[in-house]
Amino acid sequence: MKRGTVIVIAKAPVPGRVKTRLQSEFTAREAAALARASLVDTLSAVKFAPATRRVIALEGEPGPWLPPGFDVVAQRGGGLDERLAAAFEDVYDGTPMLLVGMDTPQLRPELLGFEWSGYDAVLGLTEDGGYWCLGLRTPDSRALVGVPMSTDHTGRDQLRRLLALGMRVQILPTLRDMDTPQDAAYLADEFPSLRVSRLYRRLQHAAHPGLLFEQALGGTARVVATGIDGRTVPSLSEVDRWTAPADDVDRLALSRCEGPVLDIGCGPGRIVTALAERGIPALGVDVSPRAVSLTTSRGASALHRPVQDRLPGEGRWGSVLLMDGNIGIGGDPADLLRRCAELVRPDGLVLVEVDPDDDLDDSTPIVLRSSTGRHSTPLPWARVGTRALIRHARTTHLHPTEDWRTPHRAFLTLRRTA
Repeated sequence: MKRGTVIVIAKAPVPGRVKTRLQSEFTAREAAALARASLVDTLSAVKFAPATRRVIALEGEPGPWLPPGFDVVAQRGGGLDERLAAAFEDVYDGTPMLLVGMDTPQLRPELLGFEWSGYDAVLGLTEDGGYWCLGLRTPDSRALVGVPMSTDHTGRDQLRRLLALGMRVQILPTLRDMDTPQDAAYLADEFPSLRVSRLYRRLQHAAHPGLLFEQALGGTARVVATGIDGRTVPSLSEVDRWTAPADDVDRLALSRCEGPVLDIGCGPGRIVTALAERGIPALGVDVSPRAVSLTTSRGASALHRPVQDRLPGEGRWGSVLLMDGNIGIGGDPADLLRRCAELVRPDGLVLVEVDPDDDLDDSTPIVLRSSTGRHSTPLPWARVGTRALIRHARTTHLHPTEDWRTPHRAFLTLRRTA
């Protein structure tokens, strides 16, 4: 067996510092978990490669993901080109070196050999224009420093540099690396036994509901709410209406408000904005940072906070709003009504948008489903009609005062009693 060293150049899989392009669909923690799985798959392939030495050139600290049998050297240098050149210099022991990244977990050990007869270097390109491996017989900073990295022509530029130095270059098979959610989906389909593929499939069915809601508000994916049975709940999937200005029905509901007004689950802020335009003091609260940002970008006031946390003006709000089915927040309408009773002043008003089905009283959790293929974990929620809500209100200090509706929406107003 020919002697040689395989180098894996990698970042420690720390949330927020790796795989940021995956965060269009995954949380920072999920993206880091996928990076870790990809790294473990890569290290596993290297472990069985026909090499006499294995090294990881690491940015960050090693963790339990690092198997035995690998030497660790710290990355040094400024840009990636300098760090790659330094890795070759720091690892060189007189034998050929093959450097691979951590983003092609599907690579096979047999690709990592040193049968370079008649060649000075080897290069494996990636489908996005980069490269997944570079092999050199001896360190040569001229081969790397100054080559533009992380572009769609890095691989082509790297090959030109090697040829310009008079090197004979062997080209290895082209691979697809994992940078985007689409890349991760491809790997999961084509290489289902990989650790990263198994994790991807688990994450597809275990997204945090807040993440999918953020995607819907940001326009990066279409998201619908369904029951556990998969049937769409149209009233909880109207993102386009929530992001549009208040409509005639909204304004009719707001005409009943007495200021100041607290809008619970304000979403992107159409209701708070409409109240502000009427000169009525109003504050929105929401657990979604993007919703709060969208509301404040409209010039309205909003606070990033769950309704059960301490809120400004408790016991002094003239009206509390639960629009767009937000009576379902938390899955316990009676508990939410009791919280609203704590928030409004004596004789204050709570306005609830209920389901048009008067008798509906469903506390089955909902699931958010994204057009990207992700499903959320079950989200505690309730859907209630007028009669059901009146029953729930009997356990609170709220008294029903008006039941009214339009052709497609229904509302109930309640007042706080002593």
